[in-house]
Amino acid sequence: MALEIWNTAADCLRKSLGQNNFKSWIEPLKFIGEADGIAEFSVPTSFFGNYVRQHFEDQILYQVRKSGLQVSRLVFTVSDFGLKSQLEETRGVTGDISKQRDIAGSKLDPRFLFDNFVVGKPNELAHAASKRVAEAGSSTFNPLFLYGGVGLGKTHLMHAIAWELQTSRPDINVMYLSAEQFMYRFVQALRERKMMDFKELFRSVDVLMVDDVQFIAGKDSTQEEFFHTFNALVDQNKQIIISADRAPGEIKHLEDRIASRLQCGLVVDLHPTTYELRLGILQSKIELYQSSYPGIEVRQEVVEFLAHRISNNVRVLEGALTRLFAFASLVGREITVELTQDCLSDILRASDRKTTVEEIQRKVSDHYNIRLSDMLGPKRLRNFARPRQIAMYLCKQLTTRSLPEIGRRFGGRDHTTVMHGVRRIEDLRNQDSQISDDLDMLRRSLEG
Repeated sequence: MALEIWNTAADCLRKSLGQNNFKSWIEPLKFIGEADGIAEFSVPTSFFGNYVRQHFEDQILYQVRKSGLQVSRLVFTVSDFGLKSQLEETRGVTGDISKQRDIAGSKLDPRFLFDNFVVGKPNELAHAASKRVAEAGSSTFNPLFLYGGVGLGKTHLMHAIAWELQTSRPDINVMYLSAEQFMYRFVQALRERKMMDFKELFRSVDVLMVDDVQFIAGKDSTQEEFFHTFNALVDQNKQIIISADRAPGEIKHLEDRIASRLQCGLVVDLHPTTYELRLGILQSKIELYQSSYPGIEVRQEVVEFLAHRISNNVRVLEGALTRLFAFASLVGREITVELTQDCLSDILRASDRKTTVEEIQRKVSDHYNIRLSDMLGPKRLRNFARPRQIAMYLCKQLTTRSLPEIGRRFGGRDHTTVMHGVRRIEDLRNQDSQISDDLDMLRRSLEG
C-alpha cells in the first residue's frame, strides 16, 4: 500500500518538478518503507541524499501526504551498491549510516554548482579546468591546484566539481574536506592508535579534494602524512584537487617536496574580479532572489553602484545584496541608491579602506627583499629600478594620487618618470609571466 502511494506521489513530482529534475533526483530514489511517520529511501551516495534533502524534501513530503501517507520527515540511507559497499570492501566493516556519511568528508553546499558560477575573464581558466576534471572522472590534470584570494570562487568550484562527480559518476568514491579536517582526523587517528584505518580510508578514494591546504603548512607530522597520501593516490592514478589562498611555492612553511608535488599538475589562479564580472554576479543573484522576494525590483544604477563600491570580495558583495532584499521586503520600499547607502553603510565604509602609497612601497620592498631607502633613492640598478616601477604602477592603480604626487613620494621624481615606469610595467605585464604573477600577488595582499 505504501509503495503504491509513493508511486502516485512520484508521478505528481514528475509533473511539478519537470522531467530533468525528476530523472536526475527523484527516479533514483528507492522507497524502502514507512514507520512512525518516517519515510525511508535508499540513495546511491550520501551526497545524493543531502542534495535531495536540500532541494526537494518539502515537495516530496507534500506529495506523499497529499497521496495519503502521513509522514513527518524523510530518511535517506546509502544503498548497498553505493558508498556502503565501498567502505565494506576497503575496511571490512559495515558501520552505521552516520559513520558512512562522516567518511564522505565535509557537507557540500547545494548552492555551489557549475550552473550558477558566473564566468568572466578573471576565472575562466579555473572554471574550464574544473569542468574538465569533473567531466572526466579520472585523473586529467593531476593535481588540479586552484588558488586565489578570499571570496573569488575557489570553494564554489571545489563544491561544483564534487557535485558533478557524484551526480554523473555515483560509482566513484569522492572525498571533499578542508585541510583542517584532514589534520583533525590525522591527530585523532594518532591519539586513538588507528593510523591503519586512517591510511586505508584516504588511500581508498577515487578523488581526493582538499580545501585551503595552506593550513597544514608548518604542521610537520600532518605534512608528512599528506605527502605520503598524495604519492599513494597519484601512483594509483587517482585524481587530486587542491585549493589554497596562494600558489604552492608562495605558501610559507610548506615543505619544498610538497610544493613541488603540487606544482606537477595544473596550477590555476583565480584573479581579482573585474567590474564586468561583478555586474554579472549581481545580476545572476538578483534573478535568483526575485523568486523569493516577488515584486522587488533593483534599479540598474544600484547594481552599478554596488559593483563599483564592493570590489574585493564576492561573498561580501552577495551578502550586501541579500541584506538589501531583506530590508526592502521588510520596510516595503524600492531598492534605490539612497536606500542602498543607508542599509549598507557599514559594508561600504569597510570597502572604502584606501591603500596608501606608503603601504605599497613597504609591500613591494619586502616582496623583493630590498631596503625601502634603496627603492626610493637615486640608484638606477635593475634590482632597485624594477621594483620601483612596479610600486609606481600599483600606486597609479590602487590610489587616487596624481602622477606628480606619486613622483614626490618616490624621492622627488618628475611625473614623466612615473609615467614612463607605469607604461613599462604595463608592457612587461603582457610579456613576462613572473612580473604578472608578482603584480597579482601584491595586489591581492594590498587589497586583502
